Amino acid sequence: MVKLLSLVAAAISLSAPDCHSFVAPGSARANDVRLGAKLEGREIEGALKPTNNFVLVKVAAIEDETEGGILLTGSAKIKKTEGTVIAVGPGKTHQESGLLFPMPVVEGEGVVYGKYDGTEVDYDGEKHTLIRDEDILVKFSGDKLTLESADVVSDSVLVKVEDSEEETSSGLVIAATAKKGSKPSTGEVVKVGPGKMASNGEIMSVDISVGDLVKFRDFAGNEVSIEGGEFAVVRMTDILAKF
Repeated sequence: MVKLLSLVAAAISLSAPDCHSFVAPGSARANDVRLGAKLEGREIEGALKPTNNFVLVKVAAIEDETEGGILLTGSAKIKKTEGTVIAVGPGKTHQESGLLFPMPVVEGEGVVYGKYDGTEVDYDGEKHTLIRDEDILVKFSGDKLTLESADVVSDSVLVKVEDSEEETSSGLVIAATAKKGSKPSTGEVVKVGPGKMASNGEIMSVDISVGDLVKFRDFAGNEVSIEGGEFAVVRMTDILAKF
C-alpha cells in the first residue's frame, strides 16, 4: 500500500503543470528535453509535434500595407491564411488496409489553407495553426508565393479562372465576380496534383493536364490570389468537363 501511494504521488508530481521533477545535470533526460517552449502560455517539455495528418503552421504576419504602398488600419488589414510549415504529423492510416498515407508537405515549405480551416494556437509566443493535410490548397517553396513556386497536393487542380464580362443596356461593363450570386467556374489548368492514394498504396493519376480548359461545379473552387491573378483550387471530383 505504501509503495502504491508513492507511485501515485510521483505521477502527480511529474504531470502537474507547475511542478518539475529534479533532473541531474548531464543526465540523458536533461539532454533530451528542450526547455523554454510554451503552448498557450504554459511551458512544455520538448517541441510540439502534430499527430495523424495534422500540420503545424506558423501563420504569416498580417499585411498592413498594400502593394501600392497604401497603409491599412484596423479591420482593413489583410489577414493571411498562409504560413510556414513548422512540424508535420506521421500521416493518416487507411482504415481498411492499414497503409500510412504519406504527408504532402515537409518542414520549411509554405502553405495556403482555407479561410475557416485550422485550430489556432499560441506557440512560443507566436500565432500558429494546426491544419489537416487536406486543408492545404497550395504549397510553395521560398519566401513568397509565385505561380512558378506553387504546387497543389493530392487530386487538386489549380485553375486560372476566366473572369468573363457582361455589358448592360447602358453600356456599363460588369465583371463576372461583381455580379450577385456569380462566381467563375471555368478556366485553364495551370497546375495538377500527383493524384489521390488508393487503399493499396498506389497513386491514382489525375485525368487532367496543364493547359486543359475545364468546367467545374459552381462555388466548388477555393479562391487563391497569386501574383495579382485570380485562381481556384478544385478537387478532381468537382470537375464536370474539359474542353
